Amino acid sequence: MASRIVPQQQPRGADLVGLRSCANTICLRHSIELKFKRTCIGSLDDITEEPAPTNSATNSSDHSEKRQVTFEDFQKARLEIRPSAMKEVTLEVLKVKWEDIGSQREVKNQLLETLVWPQKHRDAFTRIGTDAPSGVLMYGPPGCSKTLMARAVASEAGLNFLAVKGPELFSKWVGESEKAVRSLFVKARDNAPSVIFFDEIDSPAMNRGRDGDGVSVSDRVMAQLLVQMDGVRSRGDVAVIAATNRPDNIDPALLRPGRFDRQLYVGPPNEKDREEIFSIHLRKTPYDSDVSMKELAQLTDGYTGADISLVCRQAALAALEESFDASVVTMKHFKMAIEQVQPSEIQFYQKFSATFHRGALMRST
Repeated sequence: MASRIVPQQQPRGADLVGLRSCANTICLRHSIELKFKRTCIGSLDDITEEPAPTNSATNSSDHSEKRQVTFEDFQKARLEIRPSAMKEVTLEVLKVKWEDIGSQREVKNQLLETLVWPQKHRDAFTRIGTDAPSGVLMYGPPGCSKTLMARAVASEAGLNFLAVKGPELFSKWVGESEKAVRSLFVKARDNAPSVIFFDEIDSPAMNRGRDGDGVSVSDRVMAQLLVQMDGVRSRGDVAVIAATNRPDNIDPALLRPGRFDRQLYVGPPNEKDREEIFSIHLRKTPYDSDVSMKELAQLTDGYTGADISLVCRQAALAALEESFDASVVTMKHFKMAIEQVQPSEIQFYQKFSATFHRGALMRST
């Protein structure tokens, strides 16, 4: 089966012309490099060996040989040519893989079902007569890989990733905040299939009516966000993911079915997951044979992924404090780091998770 280039957004005619021209340039550049290498090798042969009789017909055929444009040339051209629809959009280059996340298997499966399945099994969704979930809200304590999982699932699905932090949508100019929300969804549709990721969604989506009888900027932003989320079915291949550690501040209207269909609690890792997280963070850190991942996981009960990352850095610094000639990190250094790093406060989120989940179920019925 022949390979083909599948663009991640609808290309324009000028974009395809530019892609072809860039591929031709890459092919020509490669041909010149090959010719230059052959010339250099031929010069060295002339210096070290006696000139051999040559056939003029053979030489003429070698010089007239032309290299054809290949699929690899077009692949390289895609890295240099940016589609015109993306000129004003800053898209992140994602290199996050599922292997970089050492916990939250249930949340991973939910995200795969929401974003990856509709892209890889589109015919199955059409055949069964259903649509993928409109949006996913991840909530939980800080440092539990909410943002990292959003990046990983976009990378896994091969989608364009538009990330925005909640406070970035606000502007002191009247109407600019609502315009920023509307423009974000327009750009996402132009570059579909894509993912819009709202980090700290509690800032633009806070409960309305907090400022008395007047309509505040946050209320207008929230209203614009509701309008855009209502058009999720007509957006095409645009998915919305949001993350917050304050779900109690989010307006209930945003949590009804059709907007954020799924609310996923991203909590601290269990003992097995902590052992896996330690292994991930110590991939590039040389450690002694006395270091036990299982024992480290047992000593860090209640620690989040960010806490474990800090423990690994502190242990490496402790080894350097002893000697700049240190080549490995020992178990003693890890225990010293665990004593210095206190676990994050998670009791509030664990209690709130059950209440929020029950409330979300009541609102959906």
